[in-house]
Amino acid sequence: MDWQEKLNQRIVRCRLCPRLVPYRERIGREKKREFRDWDYWAKPLPSFGNPSARVVIIGLAPAAHGGNRTGRFFTGDSSGRWLFRALHKAGFASQPTWQRRDDGMKLIDAYITAVLHCAPPENKPLPEEIEYCSGYFDEEMARLKKARVVIALGKIAFDNYLKGLRRRGVALPKPLPRFAHNALHQFGDGLPALIASYHPSRQNTNTGKLTEVMFDAVFARARRLIFEIG
Repeated sequence: MDWQEKLNQRIVRCRLCPRLVPYRERIGREKKREFRDWDYWAKPLPSFGNPSARVVIIGLAPAAHGGNRTGRFFTGDSSGRWLFRALHKAGFASQPTWQRRDDGMKLIDAYITAVLHCAPPENKPLPEEIEYCSGYFDEEMARLKKARVVIALGKIAFDNYLKGLRRRGVALPKPLPRFAHNALHQFGDGLPALIASYHPSRQNTNTGKLTEVMFDAVFARARRLIFEIG
């Protein structure tokens, strides 16, 4: 059993958060009318992808009726439709589908994780819930030895990645890097480059704050970087 499988087994068994455990399980029992025939996952989501990947994508958390239902990050909701379309176009995913975890999707040179492995109410995690998950996050990032580019989807993912670097003893530049869509930050010392992106949430995509062209530019940039960095 490799480190990825061991870590994911620990994540899936986690019951640390007193608010999130009953919430995810209640959603799994009550369900959404259109998904009433589904057997909801209703557990923490494991990360997925190639542990030797050069591109790591960090999301916020599973959606209550998306990942919390399907058992795979960005699967079964509108954010996933945006993400997997963009990943497939950039050559990081074998197909653009996003409906089920058993759909045959394979990530290519990419790995997907998130700040939080459980769905939070209203997609708003509490600081202590992020803290509970930070141990998994830090272990995972330290294990992804081949990572050359990290893509943070949204400001919470961006800020949490920087906090993770600080917890690992990395001296961050002053002033701290600021979040802006498709902004690139490089830290030297063999650390991955960091690209910030708006999260493909409905709040951003339905309003035009994030367009497909803007989102595609992020993954095209990541593709160029992994070949420049080697």
